Amino acid sequence: MPQFYLPGPWEIQKPTPLTPEVAHHLRVRRIQVGETFPVFDGKGQIAQAELLSLGNKSGEALLTEIQRDTHRETPYAITLAQGLAGGDKMDWIVEKAIETGAQNIAPLQCERSVIKLSGPNNAERARKRLGHWQGIVQAACEQCDRTVLANIEPIQSFESYLQNPPTSLKLLLSPEATVSMESILTELPPQDIILMIGPEGGHTPEEEAAAQIAGYQIVSLGARVLRTETAGLVAISVVNTLWSPEIQKRLK
Repeated sequence: MPQFYLPGPWEIQKPTPLTPEVAHHLRVRRIQVGETFPVFDGKGQIAQAELLSLGNKSGEALLTEIQRDTHRETPYAITLAQGLAGGDKMDWIVEKAIETGAQNIAPLQCERSVIKLSGPNNAERARKRLGHWQGIVQAACEQCDRTVLANIEPIQSFESYLQNPPTSLKLLLSPEATVSMESILTELPPQDIILMIGPEGGHTPEEEAAAQIAGYQIVSLGARVLRTETAGLVAISVVNTLWSPEIQKRLK
């Protein structure tokens, strides 16, 4: 049975109210009073919940076996700085980034972005889109058994994002780069990392130059040109593979 997101604070051996969303899912799955189901609070805690009552939009459960479980999280934080993509591509990117292990997603308005969501004139559209993506994060965590909800930053311009405080390692993926991502990762220990991906058409030369000034290294994933909805997911997978404990032992 998949786990359900039930935000805290939790109290053991005390009836806990269910959110309307959880109540709906339990009805759909025909969970009966007295049955148990797994829950997580989005901050690393899990528990078993015994259903005490269930109405149309509410219910109560008794939580037991509350414990901390973050074994599916990496010791380093991966941020996907993704140029806004058109259509429903961003939904797919957010979902798959959660499944592959990103802890933070930063949607960026780039020069070549098809949709425009940054700036005061688009504030309401941006707010609704952000809420939609947060729902996708929650659903993806329920599906892949992650217990910590990833963070989605407010939509911002490419230029403003470059002003953020530096992290340990910042990589911008470009098909024109002559340095491979693998060569960088194999020479460094696992650490917090930003993976910056352009929208359809990639970053402009001016954006790449600005990123380099801000401390980003321009790297390539290989000889083939990947779609924007593919590049970030491949990059996350490469990071997790090369920085896995098994590979790190071989590199030492």
